[in-house]
Formats: sequence, C-alpha cells, structure tokens
Amino acid sequence: MRPVPCLLSLLLAALSALPASAEVARAQRPEVAEAAQRLRDQVVAWRRDFHRHPELSNREERTARVVAEALRRMGLEPRTGIAGHGVVAVVRGGRPGPRIALRADMDALPVAERTGLPFASTATAEYRGQTVGVMHACGHDAHTGILLGVARALVDMRERLPGEVLLVFQPAEEGAPPGEEGGASLMLREGLFDAFRPEAVFGLHVFSSVQAGKIAVRGGPLMAASDRFAITVRGRQTHGSRPWGGIDPIVAAADLVGTAQSIVSRRTDIARLPAVVTFGAINGGVRYNIIPDEVEMVGTIRTFDPQMREAILADLRNVARHVAAAHGATVQAQVPEGEGNPATVNDPALTARMLPSLQAVVGTENGYEPPLQMGAGDFAYYAKEVPAMFFFVGATAPGIDPETAPSNHSPEFLLDETALDVGLRALLQVALDYLEGAGA
Repeated sequence: MRPVPCLLSLLLAALSALPASAEVARAQRPEVAEAAQRLRDQVVAWRRDFHRHPELSNREERTARVVAEALRRMGLEPRTGIAGHGVVAVVRGGRPGPRIALRADMDALPVAERTGLPFASTATAEYRGQTVGVMHACGHDAHTGILLGVARALVDMRERLPGEVLLVFQPAEEGAPPGEEGGASLMLREGLFDAFRPEAVFGLHVFSSVQAGKIAVRGGPLMAASDRFAITVRGRQTHGSRPWGGIDPIVAAADLVGTAQSIVSRRTDIARLPAVVTFGAINGGVRYNIIPDEVEMVGTIRTFDPQMREAILADLRNVARHVAAAHGATVQAQVPEGEGNPATVNDPALTARMLPSLQAVVGTENGYEPPLQMGAGDFAYYAKEVPAMFFFVGATAPGIDPETAPSNHSPEFLLDETALDVGLRALLQVALDYLEGAGA
C-alpha cells in the first residue's frame, strides 16, 4: 500500500493542474461597468467632434484646447504647451497608493477621408508643400475620447481612489514634420516624468486587424522600430525625345527602388526577425515630355533588432549611392531622416499581471496574444523609461473580416464605435486594478 499524500501535497498538486488564467481570474469591476454606461454617449460625442476637426502632427491647436477645457470642467488643472500642444493633468486619489500614467495621442494624418460618415472630415492642410486632406485615419480621435472618459470616471471616484494618475494627451505621435521635433520623445525631454515619475504607463490603440469586442496584447516586443528616409536623385534635365542629352533621374530612381527590395529579400535574415523597407512617395517631373532634374523619394524602414536596423540603413545608403552613380546621377540620401521610433516592448511581468484585467472586460476567449506587428509607435519611448503595457482594441465591426477591412491609415478606415466602450472599460479596469494592487 502506498502512503496517503499529506494535505499540503494534495493542494499543491491541485493548484499546479489549474490553468494560469484560473489562478488569476479577475472580474470586471462594477464601477467600471457603471462608468462606461454613464459616459458612453459623451465619449462618442468627443470622438466624433475630434474626427470632424482633425489636425496634423504639431498642429493640434484646437484638439489640445478642447481637451484642456474638458479637463478643467472636471475640476482638474491641466498643463498645456508641452512639446508643442501636449496636455497633461493629474488625478490625485483620496488614499495613498501608486503612481501610474495613461497616454492618448491626438494627431491626425494627411489622408483625404472616403468613409461617407455624417461627421467625416473635410479639413485640408499643407504637408510637404502640398495641399492634402486631413483625417483621423489611425483612430487617435478614439484614443483621445476614451482617455477623457477615463479621466471623468477617475475624477468621480477620486475620494476613494488610491494613488495618483497622470493623464497624457500627446501630440505628434505620427511624427513631427521634417525639420521639427515632437511626440513622446520631446515630451520626455521637456520633463514629462520629472515631477511625476510613474511606476507604470499604459496605452491602447484601436486596430483594424482586431475584431471589435476583442483585445490583443503580448509581453515583450509588440511593434517594430521605425525610421524614415528621404532620397533625392539628381540628374540633368532634357527633352523627353532626347534622353541622351541629359541624365534621367526617373530611370535611376526606378532602378534604386527595385534594387532596394533585395536588401530585405536577399541580405537580411528574416528567419530570425522580420524587417520591411517601403517607399511611400516618389515625386519628380511636371510634364510628359520633359526629363526632370531630380526625383525625390521618401519611405520607412521597420525592424526589431538594433544591429539589423543599422545594417539595413547602411545597405540602403550603399544602394542609393551606387545605383545613382551607375546611371551617371548623383544622390542625397538622408537615411535615416530625423529621429525614428524604437521598438515597442511591453514589460513581460507587467503584461502578465494586467492581462487578467483586460480579459475581465472582454472575456478570456477574447483577450489574446497577436503576432509581432510591423506597425510602429512612439509609445516605445515611455516603455524605455518605465514598465509599460500597450494593447490593441478591436476596431472592425462583426461581420467584416479584419484581414480585408480597410486598415489604419486608409482613407476608408472605419471604426466600430463599440471600440470606444471596450477601450474605456479596459483602460479604466487596468488603472483601478493596478492602483488597488491586483495581481501584485
């Protein structure tokens, strides 16, 4: 006869057989559900107002003013003018506790909207010397509306709230225009975390490739590092009927674009980590029968590994120089052009701790780990300063395939507004659970 195991051994065996989610299962807080229901219409109204009145990076004057006025009406004392049009405010709880930060971005994109929404943008602006449409094609209008809703909920419960919450409304997440500074890195350089050093920072992004009602998050690397580049190929202008009378920068530029594709496909070990080299715009010439003097090209590089990044930047500079020379042209290559974003890396321990909070809002089956994303964001700078968690909120309505839905940055990007409710509940649940010490 085998000896009967002691009670402690039986308990340990039973616990080890439980799935991790059962050990840390968390319920949605009733105050979160109540706040979401009470604030739903207001958050939708904020989002639609921002959507109707989008502003490009470093030009968010009206958006920042509306945000600051809303915070003042809540009884907060916002600081404005940080990194251009940044707005921050602190909600101080009535009980001692941790410090955290919550971030939303406010800027829009140079995209002409084609959604047909009754509150669609008709705004235009100047961008890189061209008149362009302006649209919240990435969902930052939703992020700003959600964080205002979370702010209202936190203010309403602050007497019983432990700790303090820094609300960060950030400009220029899409990148400052050439020759300017902006975004998260500038907010940090201007002292965002100097007087208020949070233990953790949280942010979200509505995402077209995630179905509405779901949340996607992963610990460790989540989004790629991004770098911009600008390449100008200079030839010699001539009549289109006499190409031998000049140097054709258009043919040289076309050869450069094609050769640059071999950097990733033939020179980069993408079996280890993915990488992307994309040309986003090419401009040259004004008339059908004139070979111009020069062609300008801009694009982006996405990587996860710093050494891979440096190698790709060097390869692109090399391709640009030598391909242009082979055509008798010269080249000016700004590779990279300005400051890029590092990879967004979620703190693994923090993400594991707060995953049950997200699942409490949407259900365990609707909170999942996505693959690495080649998209990038400057939330990465906050994540380099303090432990951080950034997560995706589904934006594509049920019945529409997220794989084929118009993506973020598309003129047809269409947000299912149930994402506003999910985003508010998720960010508020995460904030309250962390402040109360859940999962610590």
